[in-house]
Amino acid sequence: MKIPSIKSLKVNKTWLGLGAALGIGLIAALAARSYLSNQIEQINAKGKGERVAVVVAKGDLPKGALLSADNLAVREIPAEYAHSTALSPDQFERVEGQSLAMPLRAGEMVMWGLLEPQRPATFSARVEAGRRALTLAVDEISSISGMLEPGDAIDLIATLDLPGGKRTVPVMQGVKVLATGQRAVDDAKSGERRNYSTVTLDTDPQQAQILIQVRERGRITALLRNPGDQAVLPGIPRDLAAWLNGKGGDMGDGKTVPVLYGGGLTRLAPEALNLPGAATDAKAVQGADASQAAELARALSGSP
Repeated sequence: MKIPSIKSLKVNKTWLGLGAALGIGLIAALAARSYLSNQIEQINAKGKGERVAVVVAKGDLPKGALLSADNLAVREIPAEYAHSTALSPDQFERVEGQSLAMPLRAGEMVMWGLLEPQRPATFSARVEAGRRALTLAVDEISSISGMLEPGDAIDLIATLDLPGGKRTVPVMQGVKVLATGQRAVDDAKSGERRNYSTVTLDTDPQQAQILIQVRERGRITALLRNPGDQAVLPGIPRDLAAWLNGKGGDMGDGKTVPVLYGGGLTRLAPEALNLPGAATDAKAVQGADASQAAELARALSGSP
């Protein structure tokens, strides 16, 4: 029997090693392929699960950018990938116009923590276009002992030093209170410290001018009114600005009487103010003596 040579044995071992390596590599490749396929199937399965809509950036947004429908979009993503603070489409109106506290890249979710803290609206934003906020100081007695609150409707009564003496007359009614406050000042005459309330009122420019003139001429008293009470105060002069200057004044044809009521000027028949046309009836103004009432009635009716 012939014994194989050493060289022949070496060749066989080489082929065996090469075959084993190829087999192991093939097994590894098949295993890797199976693993990758399994991962892809899992990812696809997750993608087919529950999805949620979130708000994302359409493009790269710098810090300070104002959020709007022009630079944001809605995208659906798997629910498990959505951040707990991500903005949903139904929350967009709450953040529209707000600015970013940090940059945001295209496709990234908009989250509440990425927004600049919202600053409270200024008081001027509460004043409607064409209106004016006027602050008046009234003492504790004339401000209903500090019980006025924003949103209340009040009537304003003025006590004035006029050429004919002191007069007390309603100047405005149904005026909306925007704000109230408190302050303390020293009385120049008595030296005593007095507490005052400040009342900020919603007026139009004409009303603001009249109230400023009244404030300079005398004392203003606020009367709290029921918000549903639409009754008209008797005794408001027809041309208040002229009346304050002692000129009587006339604002109409004698058939209607202009009344400053809350948001503007309202014309009413003289009967609504208990004024019998142009007659100088002392009953037209309550709370005054007969001579004062007659004088006020003449001013109200426009008679000389």
